[in-house]
Amino acid sequence: MTSPQSDTAATGGPHATMEVIPTDECYRLLATQEIGRIGVNAEHYPLVLPVNYALDGSTLVIRTGDGTILQAAEHANVTFQVDEVDRRTRSGWSVLVRGQAEQVGAAHREELVARTEASGVEPWAPGDRGNWLRLIVHDISGRRIVPGELPPPVDPRAYL
Repeated sequence: MTSPQSDTAATGGPHATMEVIPTDECYRLLATQEIGRIGVNAEHYPLVLPVNYALDGSTLVIRTGDGTILQAAEHANVTFQVDEVDRRTRSGWSVLVRGQAEQVGAAHREELVARTEASGVEPWAPGDRGNWLRLIVHDISGRRIVPGELPPPVDPRAYL
């Protein structure tokens, strides 16, 4: 179940609520998207980058090149975030994953490699994206802003 919390200041609308999204719904929402952001620690700074992804059960699958993401993420604790926002209604949701990233390659079981490659991740970015990362989820959480009464579409002071 979701638990609403009134938070007018944070959402900008009167009587808006913030709901906690249950774990099973977090996974369902993750499955509705194909672009997310991975957070890694690279060169002594947090770095957040967009990536294409898919789900294999409860594990995230990411394709990447040989660069920063692969170097910073392999065998590291990372974060992953996906959201959907409706600016018009001032509503939306966000899912945050914390877990460990692991590069998948020839040293892994054939079945795992085949499942990873069958996940359907298709990178949008040009260039070689032949490396596969699996993000093993340690924790997943989500929040949803449900709008209250929306402000009028036009400021009444605009009329003569």
